[in-house]
Amino acid sequence: MTYELKFDVERGDFETAGLASRKIKKTLQQLGINNKTIRQVSIAGYEGEMNLAIHSDGGYISLMVLDGELVLVIEDTGPGIPDIALAMQEGYSTAGDEVREMGFGAGMGLPNMRNNSDAFEINSEPGVGTRIEMHFNTKT
Repeated sequence: MTYELKFDVERGDFETAGLASRKIKKTLQQLGINNKTIRQVSIAGYEGEMNLAIHSDGGYISLMVLDGELVLVIEDTGPGIPDIALAMQEGYSTAGDEVREMGFGAGMGLPNMRNNSDAFEINSEPGVGTRIEMHFNTKT
């Protein structure tokens, strides 16, 4: 079985941020994916979706449902990440004061995505954008 969902996310759109990850969660429940995997994908998807709204110039989140595996991709255009190793450290954030006042920007997005996925790959080019691909095993 192959199934794909794709959602566009705009920069600064905090009113609808989280909608894509909620729709992904609902779809995975309808497909009968196990609760542990749904929780992991939901966390990673929400973190990625918020990063799109906070840090990018816009992008998308997509989910491919394959036999035994889910692939979540988050891709944007924007400033890119000049130091990925630094950005992967828990608590490191480049979010501005306005975003922090809304309760976001704690510096846990990328670490949470990595920690909840079975495989995590990030590629970023300053001035171009960032692409994150995460894999989740549905057989656990």
